[in-house]
Formats: sequence, structure tokens, C-alpha cells
Amino acid sequence: MKTLAMLVGGGPAPGINGVIAAATIEARNHGARVLGLYDGFKWLARGDTSHVMELEINGISRIHFEGGSILRTSRTNPTKSPETLRNVIEALDKLGVSCLLTIGGDDTAFAAYRLSEAANGRIAVAHVPKTIDNDLPLPQEVATFGFTTACNLGKDIVQNLMDDAETTDRWFFITVMGRRAGHLALGIGGAAGATLTVIGEEFAEPKIPLQTLVDILEGAVIKRRASGKGYGVAILSEGLADKLDPAEFGSVERDGYGNIRLSELVLGRVLKERVAESLRARGIDVTIVAKDIGYELRCAPPGALDIQYCRSLGYWATRFLLNGQRDAMVTIQGGKMVPIPFREMLDHRTGKTRVRYVDIDSESYQTLRAYMIRLEPQDFETPEQIEALARGGHLEPTAFANRFGYLGERMKGSLQ
Repeated sequence: MKTLAMLVGGGPAPGINGVIAAATIEARNHGARVLGLYDGFKWLARGDTSHVMELEINGISRIHFEGGSILRTSRTNPTKSPETLRNVIEALDKLGVSCLLTIGGDDTAFAAYRLSEAANGRIAVAHVPKTIDNDLPLPQEVATFGFTTACNLGKDIVQNLMDDAETTDRWFFITVMGRRAGHLALGIGGAAGATLTVIGEEFAEPKIPLQTLVDILEGAVIKRRASGKGYGVAILSEGLADKLDPAEFGSVERDGYGNIRLSELVLGRVLKERVAESLRARGIDVTIVAKDIGYELRCAPPGALDIQYCRSLGYWATRFLLNGQRDAMVTIQGGKMVPIPFREMLDHRTGKTRVRYVDIDSESYQTLRAYMIRLEPQDFETPEQIEALARGGHLEPTAFANRFGYLGERMKGSLQ
């Protein structure tokens, strides 16, 4: 009898339980034993085989409606040392596992790849792409599961804050999760019609000055003031912090994979203080509230699209393994199951899983960009335009052009 084991790594995402349910049902219907491994690789990396539950159809048949993960999750990195990797393989051997299904993002996908190599054929491994960040190396039109639900819920939250901003005549600077890529921030900001959304992909350089972000946001505030509106909502991709000097935030923490814990960097608060201070120095009193969005989205009950998507992923990933295939991330593309071999997922410059970034040259990005209110190249074309904006910022026209003109040139270059 084959034994299929499942675990969840990384942050939660809507739809995890749907994958677990579909995989369990398909495996049990084919006579396989199914084990749920608690807390990702946490216990396996210690050689501990006691944190395991046997999964049966009766116990999981309706969990696809639920948020969170019945197996919980963790960020334990099993590839941290040869010993932890060996512990995982030995623990799986003790449990009699012949097939392992991992559910997670880029770090978990990389761990699955390393594990499949180290197991040397003893354990068939497949990975299911899960992350609200939407940054795994899939075709641009194929989302990771959880992304659609997170966008929809985030849109509702931001819409409420936009109403609050108008009612109370204030600004919100909202940082949205997305370690490296700006998909979630852009999806939420675009759907909600936020005043502007700023993502890391706008900046070709590996590092950007904090002052550039301050100027972009202050410029948006000024442009709104020039049109008679003292309120707005700016969405900031969490990944922007990855392009800043961590020293500007003080000491930083890292997770088990060595990633900076971006949520600890309080990006929105730092930008709020810098922008408010700059405006206040010129006699402009503006209320800015910094908020983070991300944890509210991760364990939400999945929407209809993610429920169906996760059922397909769990079903076909299990069929993939039970049919003797292995060593790939299982995807659904154009309604068909398409396995992506682990090696094809790697970025050979870093040796890690490739990151799918927002394509700022795409028509979809250009559409969203066209509806944002921020300083554009055309805002600096005539003296009249510059003078109107300068009044909104309590600046002389020359001082305004000297301070913010480079933003127009920067955007002109990125759009060419």
C-alpha cells in the first residue's frame, strides 16, 4: 500500500484545506494511506514522527470551505544543514511514506526540490503552488491559489478605508504583503481604485533611496491638494522595503530561510512620518494613518474560484504521484494539468526558486497605472501646470520642479 503524506510550509493562504481534502479523497479512493504532517517541516527536521494525523475521507470532506490549515504551517527550513535534511528523510522513511505532497510558496518549493534530490528516488515529491504573493514561476496568466480570494477581501478593506479617508479628510498609507513582488498590492489597489499603488518592480535599480518613496507619496498628496482634495489612499508593496537599506529601520529579524521579516520594518509608519514632517515644514497640515494589510487575508475562507482551483490542484497532484511521476510543481494551465520540473523553477543566478515579478511593460499594468493619481511626466510640461502644483505644495514653481521633476523623468523612462 502506498502512503501519501502532506505538509504545508510558509504563510497561510485561502484554499489550503481544499487541497488537503481533494488529495485525501483521491488517494483514499485509490487505496492509499494518507498522513497529515503538522507544522510543515518543523518536527520532521528534528526526526520527530509523533506530530502526524491519519486522514480519512469522513473527517475532511467539507473542510474546503474553511480558511487556515488543519495541518497548521511553519517556516522551518529543512535545507539549513545536511543533518536536518537527513532527519526529514529518515522520519519519512519511518512513517513508510512513499509520496510527499508539499503545499507552499517559493521557499517550500525549494525545500521540496532539495528533499527530492537528497531522497535519491526513495520518496516521490510533488509541490502545489500556494501563496497570496502570486510570485511563483508560473505563466503570467496563472495565479497561485489564495491570491484571488486575498485580492477580493483586500479590495473590500481598502474600499472602506477610502470612504474613511474622504469622510475624515485624511490619507492612509497601506502596506500590503508581498515579499519580493507587487502582485497583491497592485491587485488590491487596482480593484479598490486606490489613489496610487507603488511596487518594487517600478525601480530597475537593486536599491532605492528612502527619499524617493517619500517624494512619490508627497507628490501624490500635493497633486490631490492641487485638485481640491486633501485625502487619498496609497498602497505600498511590502517588497519595497527589500529595496531599501535595512539600516534605515534599525535592527532587523530574519526567518528560517534567511529572509528579512519585512512586516517588522514598519515601512508605512516611516514613510508617514517623513512625508508628514516635510509637508508640515511648509505649513501643510495633513493627517496620515499607516496601516498594514496581509494577516487579515491569509486565513480567510476561500472564494468560489479558489475552492474549485484548489480541488483541481489537490486531485491532480495526487494523481501525478500515484501514477509514478515525481519531482515537479503541479499546475493547472488552460484547464490542463501541467507539471513544472523542479529544476526548471530555479533561478541559476541565486540557486533558489525563481520569482515571478509584475511585468510593468504589460498592458494590464499600464491600465492600472493610468488610473493612479501621482506626478507624471506631463505634469511638468508647461509653466502653468508646474505653478498649479507648486501652489498645492506651498512651494515656488522653481523649487517644486527642482524637488519633484526627477519623478517625471523616472516615470518617463520606465514607460518607454
